[in-house]
Amino acid sequence: MMCKCNMGLLKLTNHRLLQRSLTWACSSLNFLHTFPIQISPSPLGLHIKVAVRSTSSSASNMVKAIRIHEFGGPEVLKWEDVEIGEPRYGEIKVKNKAIGLNFIDVYFRKGLFRASTMPFIPGMEAVGVVIAVGPGITGRKVGDLVAYVLSPMGTYAEEQILPAERAIPVPPSIDPVIGAAIMLKGMSAQFLVCQSVKVQPGQTVLVHAAAGGVGYLLCQWANALGATVIGTVSSEEKAVQAKEDGCQHVILYKHEDFVTRVNEITSGRGVDVVYDSVGKDTFEGSLACLKVGGCMVNFGETSGMPDSDPSSALAAKSLVLKRPNLYQYTKTREELLHIASEVFTNVASGVLRPRLNHTYPLFQAAQAHSDLETRKTSGSVVLIPNGS
Repeated sequence: MMCKCNMGLLKLTNHRLLQRSLTWACSSLNFLHTFPIQISPSPLGLHIKVAVRSTSSSASNMVKAIRIHEFGGPEVLKWEDVEIGEPRYGEIKVKNKAIGLNFIDVYFRKGLFRASTMPFIPGMEAVGVVIAVGPGITGRKVGDLVAYVLSPMGTYAEEQILPAERAIPVPPSIDPVIGAAIMLKGMSAQFLVCQSVKVQPGQTVLVHAAAGGVGYLLCQWANALGATVIGTVSSEEKAVQAKEDGCQHVILYKHEDFVTRVNEITSGRGVDVVYDSVGKDTFEGSLACLKVGGCMVNFGETSGMPDSDPSSALAAKSLVLKRPNLYQYTKTREELLHIASEVFTNVASGVLRPRLNHTYPLFQAAQAHSDLETRKTSGSVVLIPNGS
């Protein structure tokens, strides 16, 4: 079955190569913002300018947080005291119970994406309890359990202030730690298989990093939609997990060429859709795995951004290349709550089975980052604030 993507062939000319690179980078895995940003190229990556307000010391209290004072490896994540003020009009203050770790946190730590302030608190996913509400708030009260994803950045803290409109009510059946393990990653899986490309029964899809934080949920959801799922993983242990998560075929990419294996599995026909969060190392091979008219969805670049112009490869088989980001699918509160509701519904029904394989105390965020980057983790990784 042909992949139904409402997008023509991607045609890139030389003078648009920089624009393409910026688009790939800015729309990286789950990058979402509600504040105005300014992006400019630099030798080290992107400068991202976000609106930041000052905190009045008279209305502030001290909490613990992870802060970054310079770009670099996991060692730049510092455990410090920070000031948190009180919520203003339309805002709430949340005491975080659990914080999701995502690869975009690594991008900010390294400087591929740049916050406008230095130092800054990283983190774009958490679940917590409302402990204060600002003026003008309806529908939210102290004691509510809420989740929030990607905006505003700064979840690596014991407490955070955020716009009430970005808070997602968490059902009583969802434990805060499970919520932090599933929220952003589950919402990403939803828009990737149900909106960016609508996976159909009988289609064949290839999922890279099938045991990763988003990958394992993609496999579960695509399998539930009736697709044949092929997953790539790095180890035998992760291969077992991928099969449990709905992969009918698993490729150990360190021991076999994934393009050759996909051709064997599909009898040379290729796959309908490729979900690629790896980027540079798999980009050309992913295009080669597609059937005529197939669709590649590139939603991350853990190995770096692709540096080749794909125009010829796209034209050769009338392929479609998509580079979606979650922000485009959650611009309104209605869209945000719709995707979140689908995640909660599928968790309740058993379609999505959260894999909380790793938890770390928040003050050990550096170790968590190191383990994530060296592929020592699988499934979801959650940071736990002190006292939660």
